[in-house]
Amino acid sequence: MTALVTVRGLTARAGDTVLLDAVDFDLYPGRVTALVGPSGSGKTTAALALLGETGAGVRLSGLVTAGGVTAVDERGVTDDAATLLGRVLAYMPQHPGSALNPARRTGAVLAELARLHHPDDAGPSAVGAALRAAQLTPGRDVERRFPHQFSGGQRQRVALAQTLACRPRALVLDEPSTGLDTVTRMRLAGELAALARGGLAILLLSHDHDLVRALADHVVLLRRGRVVASGAPDEALPARPAPSTVRHTPHAPGRPPVLEVRDLTAHLHGRGRGAVLHGVDLALESGACVGVAGLSGSGKTTLARCVAGLHERRRGTVLLDGTELPVLRRRTTEQKRRVQYVWQEVRASFDERHTVAEQVSRTAVRLRGMAPGAARAEAYGLLGRLGLDGGIVDRRPGGLSGGELQRAALARAMIAAPDLLICDEITTALDPAATTAVLAALARLREEHGTALLWVSHDLELLAAVAHRVVVLDEGRVVETGAPEQVLQAPRAPLTRRLVRAMDLRTALESPEPSAAAPSGS
Repeated sequence: MTALVTVRGLTARAGDTVLLDAVDFDLYPGRVTALVGPSGSGKTTAALALLGETGAGVRLSGLVTAGGVTAVDERGVTDDAATLLGRVLAYMPQHPGSALNPARRTGAVLAELARLHHPDDAGPSAVGAALRAAQLTPGRDVERRFPHQFSGGQRQRVALAQTLACRPRALVLDEPSTGLDTVTRMRLAGELAALARGGLAILLLSHDHDLVRALADHVVLLRRGRVVASGAPDEALPARPAPSTVRHTPHAPGRPPVLEVRDLTAHLHGRGRGAVLHGVDLALESGACVGVAGLSGSGKTTLARCVAGLHERRRGTVLLDGTELPVLRRRTTEQKRRVQYVWQEVRASFDERHTVAEQVSRTAVRLRGMAPGAARAEAYGLLGRLGLDGGIVDRRPGGLSGGELQRAALARAMIAAPDLLICDEITTALDPAATTAVLAALARLREEHGTALLWVSHDLELLAAVAHRVVVLDEGRVVETGAPEQVLQAPRAPLTRRLVRAMDLRTALESPEPSAAAPSGS
């Protein structure tokens, strides 16, 4: 079989730093190739090079050809590389927010992409086909929405629909399962497998080794910019360690909860239209962790945003130590320090004019009144415990990978010494070693400071390791709550049983459930 994309000796340099060192791989029609490796190993740099794209100050050399077009040669990116995007290759970035226009409705963008690349076949059926392939339901409800009206997992699927609307010959997917619940991930895997069977070449970048094992024909393992292993998934992938249990006894059992949510109802639109949450109740003690699970779009992120004060179209009560919390713009500096939120798509929250270390330390100066020197020292120590040394965090945000920036965002929240930390899919871009470092740092914060965690995650295995109690949402309603062992081993609600069943991706793909409409929440 002739390769559609050939990469030989691909090297990337930023000044004296080597980001990629003589990387080789091929993409074949009808096959899935996976690029795996730790955060910062060069996966995204290699993927962007297929399109002749680089970060600022990065120089490419080697040879990259796609569909007979040379995108990179020894002199760097060629003029012909610009002809590849959409027609031959389509790329979905790790953070879908960077690919979606906040001012345009979903359906209009999809229709425009279809017309641009296939003017003879760009009617509503093309839009519908792209949405269905991305596990979204065609129709006014989805197509009239702006990006901010979707959940993080739904935005991931909207970005995928945009790439599919171009109908390329090769598809480059950077962490496509980020923020997806187990059921949606299972459906996505089935659809990607079907696309490959239809002749599409797929390059999959992922920390989700279960997804890689289920889909990939060939795996390329990168470490520090070099290929250190390649072959079939079982040969090239490292063993995946199970998360170690890091639960702690909540501080002072019997005390009033540090967080209490009573009869919380939230809406997307004014006048109570577009309900997302319905009468949610929640309590969280000091030092404890409550995990929130559910389908993508079930209201998990909206619940987190309500507690953080970012979602203002809500009714009900949010209490911190028995005192009602106002929306964020009306909170005091102390209330802002006590309640910190780390959300799923963090890149836009960093300022490209300052280094990452400066931005982390500034939180301690602003919210805790620390002297700049002391704040800087504490920031470097905390970042180091999360696996980010000075050579990384002294860069501006654009110089960090998605996983590195995700950990930096967590450090920025942790340095405030909060009483409540809201974690929304904070490990989605992390390899197992980085996840272990994050869990250890959070365990230390809970043990030393008594910080309570409200942890939103699609990773049920992770929630079982960190949470004292798991709450399952379905269409904005709490349908099950209990200890992790009970919820995972003896689930009562039909939705929970579906989520647990889909954890084993290979088994679930052998007998997939029928596709369902995308949830309307966020």
